[in-house]
Amino acid sequence: MVLGLTFEKLLVIAVIAAVVIGPERLPRYAEGLAHWTQRAREFLKGARTRVKDEMGEDFDDVDWRKLDPRQYDPRRIIREALLDDAPVPTVRAAGIAAAAVKPLSAAAAAPPGVVVRADGSAGSGTPFDTEAT
Repeated sequence: MVLGLTFEKLLVIAVIAAVVIGPERLPRYAEGLAHWTQRAREFLKGARTRVKDEMGEDFDDVDWRKLDPRQYDPRRIIREALLDDAPVPTVRAAGIAAAAVKPLSAAAAAPPGVVVRADGSAGSGTPFDTEAT
């Protein structure tokens, strides 16, 4: 199905075209269509030959299904990336000991919507949206 055209729709279009063109001009139009189809086939064959010449011997080794962009579903790619159990690499700066790294502050460790007071205690003050500003 190309552009929503089914066999029935193509058959209706062909019947309407045959009626509009008429029986005396129909053979000439059919010949033109056959000639155009043959030229398109020759063009595609030439393009395939040019690509094969450009790529060399590696052309037959290419897995064309792997290069099909329809197989890349962004949701699947993100899901696989999030569920990947590979450890996240850490970077240590030269000369900085592990003890020199400060732990997260109470405000940074608090979940969104929880207000952390200056003394470090958490309260349930007025909720706010941190992304709104």
